[in-house]
Amino acid sequence: MKKRRKITPPLLCALKRRGVPIAMVTAYDAEGGRLADEAGIDIILVGDTGAEMMQGHSSTVPATIDGQLMMTRAVSGHVSRALIVGDLPFGAYEFSDEDAVRSAIRLVKEGGADVVKLEGPRPSQVRAITGAGVAVMGHLGLTPQSQTALGGRKVQGRTAAAALQLVAQARELEAAGCFALVFEAVPEPVAEQITRGLAIPTIGIGAGRGCDGQVLVYHDLLGLLDWSPRFAKTYSDLRGQIAAALNQYVADVRLGAG
Repeated sequence: MKKRRKITPPLLCALKRRGVPIAMVTAYDAEGGRLADEAGIDIILVGDTGAEMMQGHSSTVPATIDGQLMMTRAVSGHVSRALIVGDLPFGAYEFSDEDAVRSAIRLVKEGGADVVKLEGPRPSQVRAITGAGVAVMGHLGLTPQSQTALGGRKVQGRTAAAALQLVAQARELEAAGCFALVFEAVPEPVAEQITRGLAIPTIGIGAGRGCDGQVLVYHDLLGLLDWSPRFAKTYSDLRGQIAAALNQYVADVRLGAG
């Protein structure tokens, strides 16, 4: 069997230049990572959304570096092709460049991540982390770790001034060394215009089709939740199938057939 080529940041930039759309999804455990990798997913984000999807919190804020390490180790041990992105949780990089570097190195060295992701316009931390030898993916628009300060889960960049600010932030992060940017909840024309002006790839979530790739949360994609964002396309109804299977199991046990 021909060995599949490992995805790297330079390869992602090459896909952008060739106009090949990039597929990205979250994963939080070994089986999720394995299935995503076998399906040909290019980027697997071990997201801080695990605090919501796996632990039942109402936001990503409670995610911790130790929790991210546990999930990243589980995923990385079962992925051979996809680029594994370790998500830096709230509180792991904001205080100083030194904290940012320390947290990033832990995700790579202890967790097995290939690269890391952080939220917001933080060029200083990006320069520090890349200077330590770890590649960084940025995240602009709706940044869930700071959604309270943004007024909730609202679309960002609606006004001309806000759109221009996003343009400036994207260019600043590219100049600081980010190899890619995630745009979340950004108007499609804004995300498309920024994408055209960058040499690095952009990955959209609720940002339209003008980005170089798309990302979905594993649980949204598979229909594992009773609610998903309007922009999240659901490809299955695993919640319903799992509920039906469990109900049937209970019925069988009650009848002595389980």
